[in-house]
Amino acid sequence: MKPTTKKVLQIIFIAASISSLYFVPWLLVKAWILPLPDSIQEQADEAISHGFDGIIVFVDQADQPSQYFASGWHNRESKIPARPDALFKIASIGKLYDAVAVIKLVKNGRLSLDKTIADYLPELVGRIENADKITLRLLIQHRSGIPNFTDAPNFWAAPTGTYEESLALILDKPANFEPGDDYEYCNTNYLLLNKIVDDTLGYGHFQFIKEEILIPLNLNHTFGSVDEVNLDDLMSGYHVGYPHDLKTNDYGMQASAEDVGTFLRALNDGSVFAPGEKELYTSVYEYEHSGWVPGYQSFAKYHKEIDAVVVEFYNTTDPKLYNWNLSEIINNRIVKILKKKNGL
Repeated sequence: MKPTTKKVLQIIFIAASISSLYFVPWLLVKAWILPLPDSIQEQADEAISHGFDGIIVFVDQADQPSQYFASGWHNRESKIPARPDALFKIASIGKLYDAVAVIKLVKNGRLSLDKTIADYLPELVGRIENADKITLRLLIQHRSGIPNFTDAPNFWAAPTGTYEESLALILDKPANFEPGDDYEYCNTNYLLLNKIVDDTLGYGHFQFIKEEILIPLNLNHTFGSVDEVNLDDLMSGYHVGYPHDLKTNDYGMQASAEDVGTFLRALNDGSVFAPGEKELYTSVYEYEHSGWVPGYQSFAKYHKEIDAVVVEFYNTTDPKLYNWNLSEIINNRIVKILKKKNGL
């Protein structure tokens, strides 16, 4: 009997689906299909069985005490167990703090979302394509078209240490697209934003973040550099194939999961903002974020349906980003556990 066209397409689809599984690490499939544990602690322990060295989870759910979970190693070499209060490199989650800082300066009239790179950094005209068209708004929103300096070949093998070194990696490069025409996540955008804020203030932007965000929210376990922390309090970071602990590399902000969760709650409920700032912020940026640097993956998200902020830290990364996908599977399972406990 001759199969119908529909039947043939179904056979082709099934065959393609089966063959595609050869390209999906079975660890991801296993993590996805395992029975859902009854508790977040069990899910954290399960994450370690999937190959992570350590995990921290913080949950801030309305009208309930905060919950803290940890599993695996704080320091693998010294066999120190993971600590829920440990400091962690939060990487690009720091962009949320940066964006809030910019909005505060816009609201008090010291910056304008509609002014351009050319207005604030005139020395970059002719060195960054479209400098006269790229506004602060487009920088915040990753719609500038500027090349990403961390995409430079072998960047993470020898990361830059200064603004000038980082900027040099993209100067005189063609734009990836016209300003505002597309979206592309780009660390150069925030490199330039922070430089503009520094120049406007006359001092470092993190000091402004500390004064305007951290101190009012009593966030006493958030820092701008590894130089400011006791390294014993910083969770070790590991990258598959690299033999050494990555905790001493300075990649930006460090914070405890609780501090990140407290900030994210304040961001979402508006208490981090002065009058008129929240509306401005909503018009330009987002209310959740994740972060990645070698050895450290971080996630911070507010889940409206259960009125809960959930923060997850994982201290193992890998070159192919399988661990990133694995983290997202685990994050989804943690939220499912919370929903189940809430009868959803």
